[in-house]
Amino acid sequence: MGMSAEDERAASHRDEEWPEAEKAEKLARGAALKWASGVFYRPEKLEGLGHYRRRETQRNSSIQSRLKSTVQSYLEGVSAGLEQLQSAAQEVQSVCQDLGAARWALLDSADHFQGLQQMRKLMEEHVQLASVVQVLPQIFSVHEVFSHILQLLHGQHLLEAHVELMMVEQLRDDILSQLHLRGLSSAQETVLSYFSGLQDLNESLAKQLWDIVGSSLRLVREDPVLFVTAVRIIEREEKIDDTLLLEATFLPPGRPKGWRQKFHQVLQDTITGAHFHAPHMDAEGPGLAKHLAALQKDIVSELCVVKDLMVQCVPAHYNILSVCTATYHQALTSHLQEILREDLDKQGLFLLLEWALHVYHSPEMMGHPDLLPEVDVSTLDPLMSSELVDQTERRYVMKVKASVVEWMQKTLEVEFKEWFREEEPETDHQGFFQSALPAIVMQMLNENIQVASLITDSLQQKIYNMALEELEAFLGRLREALVQCGKEHQQDRAVPKYYISHLLAVLNNNLALSNSVSSLHPDTACKEVPASLQAALDRMQKKATQLLLEELLLDLQPLCLQLPSRKWLSGSQLVGSMCEVIDKYAKDFSRVRKPLFTLLLAESELLVANQYLRALLQRKMVCKSREERGQLCHRLLQDATQLRELFCGLGLERSQQSLEAVFALRELICLKDPALLSLEVLGFVTKYPDVSDEHISTLLDIRGDVSKEVRHVVLEMMAQHPQVLPEGYRPIFSTILVPVPELPFCLRKGKCA
Repeated sequence: MGMSAEDERAASHRDEEWPEAEKAEKLARGAALKWASGVFYRPEKLEGLGHYRRRETQRNSSIQSRLKSTVQSYLEGVSAGLEQLQSAAQEVQSVCQDLGAARWALLDSADHFQGLQQMRKLMEEHVQLASVVQVLPQIFSVHEVFSHILQLLHGQHLLEAHVELMMVEQLRDDILSQLHLRGLSSAQETVLSYFSGLQDLNESLAKQLWDIVGSSLRLVREDPVLFVTAVRIIEREEKIDDTLLLEATFLPPGRPKGWRQKFHQVLQDTITGAHFHAPHMDAEGPGLAKHLAALQKDIVSELCVVKDLMVQCVPAHYNILSVCTATYHQALTSHLQEILREDLDKQGLFLLLEWALHVYHSPEMMGHPDLLPEVDVSTLDPLMSSELVDQTERRYVMKVKASVVEWMQKTLEVEFKEWFREEEPETDHQGFFQSALPAIVMQMLNENIQVASLITDSLQQKIYNMALEELEAFLGRLREALVQCGKEHQQDRAVPKYYISHLLAVLNNNLALSNSVSSLHPDTACKEVPASLQAALDRMQKKATQLLLEELLLDLQPLCLQLPSRKWLSGSQLVGSMCEVIDKYAKDFSRVRKPLFTLLLAESELLVANQYLRALLQRKMVCKSREERGQLCHRLLQDATQLRELFCGLGLERSQQSLEAVFALRELICLKDPALLSLEVLGFVTKYPDVSDEHISTLLDIRGDVSKEVRHVVLEMMAQHPQVLPEGYRPIFSTILVPVPELPFCLRKGKCA
């Protein structure tokens, strides 16, 4: 059945107003069609169509009844709300009317309120006057109370005196507060003048309190009641201060008193004044040790009193033990700095460093069992800062250095005098010459290094470095003294009498010092000797060796002057005499330790070889025949062999000897064919690279049979083969200067070339 035109218009109008409804209806129809097509997709299912129709009819009826019930309930709520709004509007209108009536009534009664205001003022004045009347007896008795308080203070009844003093202060403060609120500043001056005695009483009470606090360490042991009384009064005043500061409306004169802070200040000043303003004499010299010992004893004793007794007499928030510990610590820090401003000797500086770095933290002081674990200074700054410790260590090193220099100088002076005594130096159990110098020097240095190790590793290292520097400087002064001794000996070889023996003792001493240097090092495993110090030791050894060789040279020179000569060439005992001199010196050299003995032998052998070659080259002779060259070669062979056997017998190996140069030189002279000289000379200069053209030219002159052409070839060959001194080569010829050509010495009568 189709809809009427009116229904269609209504539906169209509804669709325009409710587009969601249209959409919902379409969705419902679509869902219904989908459901129906799923249920009735086979003909036999149409038989159940009536059943489905009844079920859907019942569902629609149920839904419609619920919708009607919901709409009905909503409409009833709207109706009740409208009724309440109507009732409220009526009540608001009634209230407005009542307020208007009250306003007109108040306007009519305004004149009557003026009278009530005057009555209120009269009542306030009456209350104030009544209050004044009540306190008048107290005000009139103020001066009498002052006298009583003063008597109580004189009798040390401090608690009672303080109670009355607080009452009078309270009275004065109440009056001043009232005047302050009313802005009557002129009247305040009158009140303050009337109560002026309060200031004197407060000062008198405070003086007694601070005297008690200043004697607190004694009182807590003898009469703790008085000390506890003082603390109670201080705490009362602190509470009054806190209350007034919290109100912050009126602060009476003299407030806040801050007596708790003053308590700590007085206690700190007492501790500082009692121990840390010692007389000047106690801060230096022998008195310093006593002063530090007294401080140690007193501080431990007083901290034990604080820990065991005073802590029980004050509130826990005072942290009295921590405060006293910090006070002692800070006072000690300042006190040590004051002492260090004095010109302390090395003993005083050592005492301060040891006391501050070791004793202070030890079980004998701040680590005392009676103080632990409550006392802990590890949380505080160091007693001496690292900068101050370093500065003090440097001062100590300078003092020790001055002492070491003084002692070394005295030791050197004694050693110098020993050299000129009319007796040989002392010997050890092996018969080696020695003196006490190495033992004295090393003991002095080692003791200072060991003492420094008791303080800090850094101080030990500083002293060690200083010791090496001073040992090096001492070796320089010892070398200068040795040079001076050598000069005096040159003027008179009989002075000193045992010159050679003392030189040998110096060598042994130098070796002993060299072997002992490594023992000074803080690290015992370190055996290294600093390069500069080793150089000083080497210079000292070289100088002593040089002086000994000069003595040997002085005894050999008269014999060397006879080389070459006809007497020597004909078979004299010249070299035998040289061997006797060398053997005599070798016996003296046996009084030094083996490495030195070997060194002296090697240097002596080099000296003998050098002097022998020098004599041959500087006083050159010219051989006129083959027989003369053969005679010279035979003499050279005998001399060189005799000298070589001597040194071999003394213990110097042939590989260490320089006499081989004499044998090599002999081969050049003995060469029969001069044409082969260039090859022989090349081998010679290769083995002895310090040989010069002048040396070779002189050797060619000695042969006496070398033509100008051969000489030119030999010298040209040397120019084409320049030699470089190898590392470790011991020069032999470089110290031999060939003289300007002069009339040569001739072996036999005849014309000289």
